[in-house]
Amino acid sequence: MLILTLALLLLSENYSKYFITTCRTRGLNSGRFFPISTADTCRRPINCPINLLLVSRRIQGPLPFDTVPNCLRTLLRTVFGGELIMASSLYFILPALGGYTLTSLYLLKNPQILHKKKRAAFHCTHISHRGGSGERIESTMEAFTHAVEQGTGMLELDCHLTRDGHVVVSHDENLLRQTGHDVTISSLNLEELPLQKDRLEVTFYAGHYSTGTDRKFTLLEEVFRKFPKMPVNIEIKEDNSLLMEKVSNMVKQYDRENLTVWATVDSTIMKKCRRTNSTMPYSFSMRRGLQLLLLYYSGLLPFVPLGESFLQFYLPRIINRTYIPEERLLKNRMVIYLIEKLTMKKSLFKHLANRGIQVHLFVCNEDPDIEAAFEAGATGVMTDYPTLLTDYLHRHRSQD
Repeated sequence: MLILTLALLLLSENYSKYFITTCRTRGLNSGRFFPISTADTCRRPINCPINLLLVSRRIQGPLPFDTVPNCLRTLLRTVFGGELIMASSLYFILPALGGYTLTSLYLLKNPQILHKKKRAAFHCTHISHRGGSGERIESTMEAFTHAVEQGTGMLELDCHLTRDGHVVVSHDENLLRQTGHDVTISSLNLEELPLQKDRLEVTFYAGHYSTGTDRKFTLLEEVFRKFPKMPVNIEIKEDNSLLMEKVSNMVKQYDRENLTVWATVDSTIMKKCRRTNSTMPYSFSMRRGLQLLLLYYSGLLPFVPLGESFLQFYLPRIINRTYIPEERLLKNRMVIYLIEKLTMKKSLFKHLANRGIQVHLFVCNEDPDIEAAFEAGATGVMTDYPTLLTDYLHRHRSQD
């Protein structure tokens, strides 16, 4: 449709306003033309060779296909396989396309017309990644306590299951990075878990390290017990039904289903999490995030209901600067540039926010990145440095 519209625009520059029709050869000599009116184009078939009949307001009668510029002729033949679309079809297709586009744009800005806004139990602008792994040893009770004291609005954490069935807060299943021991949480009982290193590099801030007095892995239940009113974002990294059930049961036990968010990049795991507990809010998986972008760029997003309550995504500008990815693809500057151009759309984020879907960008560990995230339309920012983000928010609130 885009190419056809371009073709019509090119024609209009040279011939004013013309109408295009397709003619198939039905035993007639090549090169024959028939006088044709605009009305004829719509109501009666034409038997002639494949020719472009152009009827102008100022040029009476048809113009042969040979008069069309060569580049345009080649374009049209390539697109339509040697045949041009009936002008009568354009009378329906182009207005329909225009109407669809205008309706989509209007509903993108006014989603409340079709969708009831989600009402979350909390709205957070300050999220502490792994409890604030830049200021304390990650995922420890000391880190979570410090983040809450700094005024964080949400704790982000990951969970794994020990061999004896305890839900432990840890980003990694394999403990080599965090402890120096090449063992997995699932292979150990709770009392066998080693202490974390006393100095740990911040994953999303290369070359920077955190320290702390608390190096012990904490239990999810201890976090729930100490911070009963604090929203918690739980990422499930492994396809473990028992882990999901234990997390769900714990959430119910502490009456915090509206304060605890399911999160995972894997769509299969997310489906199982939702089956385990469908009352908890949940975030977009990777696949659902890609579908969201396709809906946005096709114009279908305003018409489609969304079950997710949170969109959590990398701030692309941190990649290869403060965060050094292991994936080779993400080391390519052009790839990162394209990701940024395709995903950082303020109109998309505003549409989601107007539907009650919170947008969290991570992991922002410098003031310019925090500012860039909010400028892009994020409703919240995830950081390893809760004190830094708190200071930023205080400064900008005072300026406002």
